[in-house]
Amino acid sequence: MERQVRAQYTADYKAQAVSLAKSLGAAKAARKLGISVKTLANWIRISRDGAGFAKDGKRRPVSDVEAENARLRAENAQLRMERDFIKKAAAYFAKESK
Repeated sequence: MERQVRAQYTADYKAQAVSLAKSLGAAKAARKLGISVKTLANWIRISRDGAGFAKDGKRRPVSDVEAENARLRAENAQLRMERDFIKKAAAYFAKESK
C-alpha cells in the first residue's frame, strides 16, 4: 500500500483561498479550488484568530520540553514493541521445548 502524500500550500495561496471563501462562501470556494471544505474552514479559522500563515510553510518552533516529550514517547513505544516481541518469543520457545 502506497503512502499518500499530503498537499502543501503556500501562505499566499491560503490567504487567497480565504478571501475567495469570504466572497463566494466556503463550500463553493472549496469546490472551485478542489480542496476539502474542512481544510478551507481551518484556514478561515486561522486567519480569523489572527495567527496568520507561516510564510515558509513551516510550523511554529517546538520548545525543548515538547521535543524531549516527543523523544521520550517514541522511545517508550520502541521499548514496548521490543518487550512484546520478547514475550512472544519466550512463549514460542517455551511451547516448543515441552
